[in-house]
Amino acid sequence: MTAKTDAAQTLTLTHPHPYKLPELPYGYDAFAGILSEQAMHLHHDKHHAAYVTGANTTLEKLHDLAPESDPSGLLDTLAFNLSGHALHSLYWECLTPGSSAMSKAMTDTVEASFGTVGAMQGLLDDTVVKLAGSGWAALVWEPMGERLVVTQIHDHHNRSVVGGTPVLVIDAWEHAYYLDYLNEKAKWAKSFFEIADWAGASARLTVLTGG
Repeated sequence: MTAKTDAAQTLTLTHPHPYKLPELPYGYDAFAGILSEQAMHLHHDKHHAAYVTGANTTLEKLHDLAPESDPSGLLDTLAFNLSGHALHSLYWECLTPGSSAMSKAMTDTVEASFGTVGAMQGLLDDTVVKLAGSGWAALVWEPMGERLVVTQIHDHHNRSVVGGTPVLVIDAWEHAYYLDYLNEKAKWAKSFFEIADWAGASARLTVLTGG
C-alpha cells in the first residue's frame, strides 16, 4: 500500500462525508408572496442537497483514484459541486424575513465603489437579467483594489474574481425562481431586494475589511 493510498484511506475513514447540508435559518414559508414554500423546499432539499452529495461522492472518488489516473474530470466536478454548496450556504444567509439595512460603514463603501447604493443595486439587477444560462450575481469585496465589485458567476465557479470574497449573492439559476416567476427573471431580480439581508452583508464586509 502506497503512502498516497494510506493517506486517502485514513481521510475516507475519518471524514466519510465532510460536507453537510445546512439547516435554513428560517422556515420554508418565511418568504410567502416572494418565494413560495414549495420553491424553498425544492431549492434547499433537492438542489442544494444534490451539490452536497455530489461534492462528497466526488471527493471519495478522488481519494480512491489510482496514482496513474487523470484527475482533471473529477476535479472539475468537485469544483462545480463544492462551489454550488458554498454559494448556496451563503445564499440562505443573504435572505431575511424581517427588515434589514446596511450599516453606515457598508453604505460608505458602496458609495465609494459605485457612487450610490441605487447604482450598485441596479448593477446587481442587470447582472442577474443578463446572465446567459445558469449562474449567480455577486457583490464581492476585492482586496487588491479595496473596493466592492459586482460580478457574474457562471454556473457556480466560472468568471469569478480570484481573491475576491462575496458578501451578497443572488441565485439566478432557474431552480431559484421558476416555480414562482416562470421566465420573468427580471421580476425575480427586483423581488430579491425585498428580502435581501443587508445587515448580514454588512457584517461579512466588516470581517473582510477589519473594521
